[in-house]
Amino acid sequence: MNKPCRSAPGRSRKTAVLASASALFLSSCQSSGPGSFSTRSESRALPTMERIALSARNCWFRSGDSEFRPYKLAPELNSFSGRPRVLIVSARDPQGRPLAVVEGHGDPATVDVYGPLLDQSLGSRIKADVERWTGGSTDCKSTV
Repeated sequence: MNKPCRSAPGRSRKTAVLASASALFLSSCQSSGPGSFSTRSESRALPTMERIALSARNCWFRSGDSEFRPYKLAPELNSFSGRPRVLIVSARDPQGRPLAVVEGHGDPATVDVYGPLLDQSLGSRIKADVERWTGGSTDCKSTV
């Protein structure tokens, strides 16, 4: 007669908690999913990301936009990996996990945007602005 397999007390619960935490962390860092998107530029990654970083700084943060007040911009344009990026982080925890990542690569550039902030109400605005800036504009508002 076979006996059921037993694990150490509490081990299966700890394993389940760790697995759930790992899945949550990985899902927030992936570049595919409902709150992520990619767009293409006609220029290289670095000039595209410089334009996006300057536009985001001017339009979202220096303008005093109340929707972006809880966040801080953290550009990482000097990338040895060839993937310059711009991070949006919590103003309360700027060293914490990024809430949105805008990352460019290639020539011409592909710009990938992902992170949990894109699943919130601000996500559609971030998408529209980054797509416009990737296309060459530096305007803060869509002219459409």
